[in-house]
Amino acid sequence: MSRIPCPTYAIDARALFSVRFAAGGSWSVAFPPPGYLKFNAIREGGAWLISDGEAPLRIEVGDCLVVSGKAFTLCSDPDVKPMAAAEVFAGGNLNVSVGNGRNFVLLGGSVNLDTVDGSLLTGALPPVVVVDREEAGPIGWLLEQLDMEWNNAAPGARIACNDLLRLVFIHVLRACMARQTSQHPGWLAGLADARLAPAIRAIHADPSHRWTVEALASLAAQSRSGFAEKFRATVGTSPIDYLLGWRMRLAAARLRRGNEPLPKIAQSLGYASDSAFAAGFRRVLGQSPARYRALHRDDKRSEVVNA
Repeated sequence: MSRIPCPTYAIDARALFSVRFAAGGSWSVAFPPPGYLKFNAIREGGAWLISDGEAPLRIEVGDCLVVSGKAFTLCSDPDVKPMAAAEVFAGGNLNVSVGNGRNFVLLGGSVNLDTVDGSLLTGALPPVVVVDREEAGPIGWLLEQLDMEWNNAAPGARIACNDLLRLVFIHVLRACMARQTSQHPGWLAGLADARLAPAIRAIHADPSHRWTVEALASLAAQSRSGFAEKFRATVGTSPIDYLLGWRMRLAAARLRRGNEPLPKIAQSLGYASDSAFAAGFRRVLGQSPARYRALHRDDKRSEVVNA
């Protein structure tokens, strides 16, 4: 697996290529809400995408589909009664076909996220995202390579598929960022805004710096009040609260994954005292850093025992 270099250490996202799905004739498959980001690329033909509360959407060859936390149906006709995806994919077969013939082909994969901080990404994206081939840029070439590796029996072919999926997903995220994202406030929308992006990148690059609203507004070439207002409207929180949340997300990831002393983590994130760090952590995560680390160590022990 390969980590996706999203603008956050905390997400710990990994791309995993999983299945090739083909369909023909009259068919319909209902997928439950995924527990991860589900990624699909349409390689042949077209189908209808149906998700709760939305009108049926036609997807065609070259389109990419990302779903997080929402049930959806793929079908040849919205009037066809769907069968459950669990029935279609029973047995773990990597090559699955339904219906008669093969006039629709989809390559599917997943982007598995850190169970705690994956919400940083899923919360920044709409529940269902379709990136069409006009927006895709180099995705078409990457999908061709993905097809070649899928059909290749050479050593390392499946690993290559995972890496190619990772690159495709990065380009899909870029396409999402290039869209109008005002209806989905969050850090992804902030990075998509040319005026706010320098300030957010600065926070990500140097979270230990004693950033002020004035300093961040200067990076954005805006007045203090104008910057603060636009930041809240686009990102969904104030600049200083975003900085605090970012620091604590990074701290939480380090507490879960390592044994660094708390004072070292606090100092590396710009805190002169352990008490100030602990107060900020408790405000964002609802518990002390020591308690948080202990709870996640217990969770890991349970996973090992139950494995």
